[in-house]
Amino acid sequence: MFLLILLCTTNFVANAQERASWMKGKWGIMNHYLADWKSQTENIPMDVEQWNKMIDRFDVEGLAAQIASTGAGYYILTIGQNSGYYLSPNSTYDKLTGIQPGKCSHRDLIADVAKALAKYKIRLIVYLPSGAPAKDKEACAALKWQNGPQPSPNKEFQRKWEQIIREWSLRWGKQIAGWWFDGCYWPNTMYRSDIAPNFASFSAAARAGNPEAAIAYNPGVVYRTISVTPHEDYIAGEIDKPELIAVKRSVDGKVDGVQLHILSFLGEKWGMGSPRFTTDQIIGWSRPLTGKGGAFTWDVPVGANGLMAPPFMEQLTKLGKALKEN
Repeated sequence: MFLLILLCTTNFVANAQERASWMKGKWGIMNHYLADWKSQTENIPMDVEQWNKMIDRFDVEGLAAQIASTGAGYYILTIGQNSGYYLSPNSTYDKLTGIQPGKCSHRDLIADVAKALAKYKIRLIVYLPSGAPAKDKEACAALKWQNGPQPSPNKEFQRKWEQIIREWSLRWGKQIAGWWFDGCYWPNTMYRSDIAPNFASFSAAARAGNPEAAIAYNPGVVYRTISVTPHEDYIAGEIDKPELIAVKRSVDGKVDGVQLHILSFLGEKWGMGSPRFTTDQIIGWSRPLTGKGGAFTWDVPVGANGLMAPPFMEQLTKLGKALKEN
């Protein structure tokens, strides 16, 4: 029995180190394509019909070509966030929430983006909060979600959320290379339990369709790069001020055995605004991290058509060239 436990533990650690190995020394691009954000930036009222029209018009081929032209090695795209609108179908979500008409898009935009990126050998990571859509009160009530360190009520939510994640994972399979889970603000009370639901069951649901999917759990803005659980493969790395990056005790691109990774934004805030940094600044922060074997992701605003604006494309292209030379 001891030998079996030792072998299983060793295999888990080995997989954890290998799942995100492809990120070593790479950089990537992220886009937030969210219904409430698009309603704000495009000045249009949002409903199910409008959401599906926007998703149908999303130019996946154009976006993939843009990303490829920069030299980025991977791409992160939001499935949804707080509005309750999602850019991929999910029958489990529709059933558990009972919301009609459903706010999950008819088109599977994740699958279509993954297919377009695959032509350029660019990997896709999907973004999803670890909690229910906070602005959709009907969904929060149906899913039994309470925001905050509420372990007992949220156990029922976690079981439902894992079912929803599992369906998406099985739908996409190996089309996606990883997950970036937001809002893991109470890892001790919600996920560090010997009994499921916990980090282990959460991760198993996300890897149902692809056992090699790399996972990160975000505890919020932390300038010191740390891993929050052995069940993640790369560090979430959310920061708002790149000049405050603090990498300690990294070895061969890893911190505590987990892939080093930083995520920040180029606009005035996440997913919005004009460029807030010079290109030299972006290169200056990205180059040392990727040079250590870490990965750096830059969030960029995206239009309703799914394309990034010229000022950001210019910066990203110059960044890609500089890092390639490095």
